[in-house]
This record gives sequence, structure tokens and C-alpha cells, in this order.
Amino acid sequence: MAKQPQPISPLKNFFAGGFGGVCLVFVGHPLDTIKVRLQTQPKPQPGQTPLYSGTFDCFRKTLVGEGVRGLYRGMAAPIIGVTPMYAVCFFGFSLGKRLQQRKPDDVLTYPQLFAAGMLSGVFTTVIMAPGERIKCLLQIQAATGETKYSGSLDCAKQLYREAGIRGVYRGTVLTLMRDVPASGMYFMTYEWLKNILTPKGKSVSDLSVPRILCAGGLAGIFNWVVAIPPDVLKSRFQTAPAGKYPNGFRDVLRELIREEGVASLYKGFTAVMIRAFPANAACFLGFEVAMKFLNWVAPGL
Repeated sequence: MAKQPQPISPLKNFFAGGFGGVCLVFVGHPLDTIKVRLQTQPKPQPGQTPLYSGTFDCFRKTLVGEGVRGLYRGMAAPIIGVTPMYAVCFFGFSLGKRLQQRKPDDVLTYPQLFAAGMLSGVFTTVIMAPGERIKCLLQIQAATGETKYSGSLDCAKQLYREAGIRGVYRGTVLTLMRDVPASGMYFMTYEWLKNILTPKGKSVSDLSVPRILCAGGLAGIFNWVVAIPPDVLKSRFQTAPAGKYPNGFRDVLRELIREEGVASLYKGFTAVMIRAFPANAACFLGFEVAMKFLNWVAPGL
């Protein structure tokens, strides 16, 4: 295994992680919108056809009915959240690695990298949960034909007015169930792929852009293979009317299995997989480029 990089400074992590997150959202949000609409579309009545027959049908109907802006609906909430979220995400991963090192130059095993990634998932949930709640509500709003929220801020205000802070953070447990194991897989896979793709005698920090894109994109795919089932439950729970699922995700899971079968836990799979590679490739490339720039302009920061 190649030598592990030293933990980076929190300030550099903030800017580099935030820039990587912005790259991820901009590239991946259109297919995230498709994913959420597929996951939350109502079950058709007997004799009726589903609102969307699949990923490409949903994409076509969204584009025809709402234009390109429809694909980017609800993007303000994740954009606002990505800078602190990805700062905390990458900082959490670095902290998780450092806590497991006895000496600064210790090389961590892949299970240790997985554990460090899981810590990152715990850190990001505090920021991720309300942003996900707002994003999902705005993404399905246009599909239902109602205009309850005029934007992200209005949505947050209404949620807080209706149910307080608990309304804004609804779905936090499911966000944790999704992000903790998925983040472990995400970072472990990225580090593993970087080591594999590093030519013999070269440093991991000298990887070419295509190799970084490959490692980041594949890490995103591995991340979502783990994350999709709890993500489906989260989307359903966060967009359901208040009181529909009194026992939380257990009620959502029972309803889905009973009415639509186990396959329903992988709704939006195609959209997620199509999105995962380019979005996460953009994220890691943005992060690596930003880190190199910060190390060049402020090496002692």
C-alpha cells in the first residue's frame, strides 16, 4: 500500500472540501432530482400506469414540462450546505485516520480507513439531514402540481413553523443509517483505488487527472451500492405527511415491502448509478485540485 498522506489543516480542508462538494452538486443534481421523484412517486391505482415508467421517462417528462431549471430544482439547499458539509466530511475522515495512528507516518489498513470514513458520515449528518429534507420536498413539489414552498428558505421557515427544529431534522436517523456505512465504503474505496492506480515508484499525490476521475467515480458507485436502500426509506419518510409513519423507518420499510416488494428498496438505481460516477469524479477532482492550489499559495497554512 502506498504511504498515507498526512492529515490536512482544517482550514484547507474547509475550502478544498467545499469546492469539491460544489462540483459534485452541480454535476450530479439533475439525476438526483430524477432519483427522488422515482423514489417518491405515488403507487398507481389498479389499471393506471405509473407517473414515470423509469429513469429516462422521468428525465424526459421533467425536461419537457419544466425545462432545464426543473432538473436543478431544490439545488440551493445542497449548494448552501456543501461547503461546510464537505469541509466536515473530509476533516472527519482525516481526524478518523489520525485517531488510529500511533505515529504520524503510520500506514492504515483498509478496515481502519473504513472506520475513519464512518466517522466522517457521523459528522456530516448534522448538516446533511435538514438539507436533504428541504431538497426532497422541493424536488417532488413540481411533480405533485402544488406550490407550497417558494424556495429553500421558505421551505425551512414553514417546516420550523409547523413542527419546530424536529420538523427540519426529520429523517436524521435514516440519514445516519445511509451515510455512516456508505461514507466508510466511499473513502476506503477511493484510497484503495488511488493506491492501485499509482504507478510503481510514483507518489499517490502525483496521480494524473484521468486516474483521479476514475478513482473518484468508482468510489461514488461503491458508496451508492451501500446507500440506496436507506436512501429510498429516507426519501419516503422525509416527504411523507406528518404522522403517516409514527414508528419511523420501520413503518416505511414494512409498507414498501408489503406493497412493492424488496425491489422497491432499489428504486432510482439507474439514476443513482448514472449520476454516481461523474458527480463523485468531479468531487474528488475538485478537492484534489483545490488542495494542490492551497498548498501552493499557502504552504504553511
